[in-house]
Amino acid sequence: MSDTDRYATGPERLDGVSSSPSGLMDLLGVAAVLLESDGRVDMWSPQAEELFGYTAEEAVGQYAAPLLVHDPHRTLVIELFSEIMKTGESWAGSFPVRRKDGGRRMVEFRNMRLMDSLGDYYILGLATDQSTMREVEQEVALSTRLISQSPIGIAVLDTRLRYLTLNPALARFHGISVKDHLGRSFRSVLPGAEFRAVETEMRQVLASGTPMVDRYTVGRTPSDPRGEHAWAVSLYRLEDHRGHVLGIAEVVVDITDRHRAAAEADRARRRLAMIADGSARIGTALEVERTARELLEVVVPDLADLAAVDILDGVLDQRAPALRQDPPVFRSLAVRSAYPTEAARAAPAPGDVVAYHAEHLSAQCVRTLRPHMIAHAGQHDLERITPDPESARLLADAGVHSCMAIPLIARGEVLGVVGMCRARTHAPFDDDDLTLACELASRAAVCIDNARWYQQVRNTAETLQRSLLPVPQPHHPGLEVAARYRPAQARSKVGGDWYDVIPLDDERTALVVGDVMGSGIEAATTMGRLRTATSTLAELDLDPAKVLSHLDKITRGLDPYIATCVYALYDARRAECHIATAGHLPPVLVRGDGTPELLDLPTGTPLGVGGVPFESTTITLGPGDRLVLYTDGLVETRDDPIDERLEVLLALLGSPDPSVEETCDRLLRELRTADDHDDVALLIARADPLRRPRERL
Repeated sequence: MSDTDRYATGPERLDGVSSSPSGLMDLLGVAAVLLESDGRVDMWSPQAEELFGYTAEEAVGQYAAPLLVHDPHRTLVIELFSEIMKTGESWAGSFPVRRKDGGRRMVEFRNMRLMDSLGDYYILGLATDQSTMREVEQEVALSTRLISQSPIGIAVLDTRLRYLTLNPALARFHGISVKDHLGRSFRSVLPGAEFRAVETEMRQVLASGTPMVDRYTVGRTPSDPRGEHAWAVSLYRLEDHRGHVLGIAEVVVDITDRHRAAAEADRARRRLAMIADGSARIGTALEVERTARELLEVVVPDLADLAAVDILDGVLDQRAPALRQDPPVFRSLAVRSAYPTEAARAAPAPGDVVAYHAEHLSAQCVRTLRPHMIAHAGQHDLERITPDPESARLLADAGVHSCMAIPLIARGEVLGVVGMCRARTHAPFDDDDLTLACELASRAAVCIDNARWYQQVRNTAETLQRSLLPVPQPHHPGLEVAARYRPAQARSKVGGDWYDVIPLDDERTALVVGDVMGSGIEAATTMGRLRTATSTLAELDLDPAKVLSHLDKITRGLDPYIATCVYALYDARRAECHIATAGHLPPVLVRGDGTPELLDLPTGTPLGVGGVPFESTTITLGPGDRLVLYTDGLVETRDDPIDERLEVLLALLGSPDPSVEETCDRLLRELRTADDHDDVALLIARADPLRRPRERL
């Protein structure tokens, strides 16, 4: 591209010729003066008027020497003039001139002889202010050295984004010589897709004139296609003094070292964040399977693309682990992948029992109690982390290239193994990854160990709880009865909820529901003692309030436990029910027409508090009326007000069921959730005066 093409833009560019003056010529203010052979001024430019102070009318026709030269220099100037006219050799130099106002100015001259068509000679003098010339020269020299020696990459591109000039630093960044840049487009030099955004912003800067400063760009150059580099790119539009767009300047700072250091710091930060995340998310519940899933949720996808947790068979049921078996036998707890992949099929499904061969990484982990890592896994290595060749093929097809296995060790006992693989993540596992995985596995192992021991205690408490509860008979004098007990979910302890249906003389039946505050074996034991005491007191033909008073005294001797209780005594002959409560939620009475209501009873204080008398209330039960007794675990949640939950209970009871058994099941199904933290005792009695009790044998 010619200089004219480079700098001419807009309507002034006609047939390759620019009508706009050069910015440099204007900056220098070059004056032109044409002298005849006798030394008189023949032509005088406007710049000459500005430089010397004389108008063209004042200068043309005058002898130049007396007009412009001080007396001491006049002879020298005349001799120089004669020499140029005689020899035709040009002369360049500077000397002082006299301005019209009498002032003195140092002027830089370029003088040359010209010949017209008639053979006559003239002298053309080009002049500019010496101080201006020196300033421009210094700026050009400084700019040239600054750009050529700068460690910062600098380039100028034209309006078509073709390289006009650049410094060696930018050529080094790109790995392409300065010569091979010139005339080529930005896209041809840097063809990678990661540079398209920079090219787009170049066009935006050309169009708007708004600079772009320090755009963070990461990519690969043709000279180093495998290495990732980073640059801070700044762009600004170049214009001449008249505002015509010349092109764009690009300033590039190589920040690869800073980028890599920041990437490493970010990896360290993410490792710390993962450890903190693991501390918060692993072991939220005392459930072995859930803890295994939580471990995998932390490591996938941030650390691994595919991971699995296997536990030694026998660990969960407290049998001696199968560590001594050869090969060891594992039970799969959880499998997780970062994306849908056939590689997930290479791991046993949760619940499957598998015996790994002796060379399997998991088998080695439980034998050595040490983690094992294969940074670059080949086909043979993949066979060491899978149970069979087909599974190894699935991993190979999925691109698995790095793997590791970490033993789950708690309190000196190996419980199982967590295995991790990478496929789409290009970087292989390294020592830092292994250290992080061991830290997370160690926490998960302790949580799994806690969960399995807790589960044993919980199972014992639940077994005790159920053994202390009666198996209710569905039919009693004037009543159809159904009852349910549901323990809390596995991450909560078994509580002290109970129910009882006690047949009494004279066609009477005592209905009891209670809740010992607390959990575990101790609460279950206290519940059993209170249930036994209640059965004994019921046989004494006492009013419900009196029964609760005696239970209150008994409970005070069971410190630190207290309990709530509702005691109802139903007389089938009179169709009357006498009820008293001790700090318990109110029973629900559902009339035969399906209308439910919460019974407004004196609440009383919980058993074991003492000092407050209990009161009995009598209600009449008509045919088909249902009395619903329950513990707070049926309706209470962590998030909803108790009043709203009681309204939900009433709404559910407003829908009739064929039997009280079905009503029990529906209430538990509708009101209980998977994460309920409390156990439930539920008892429903339906009045049926026409039914007579069966003869006792």
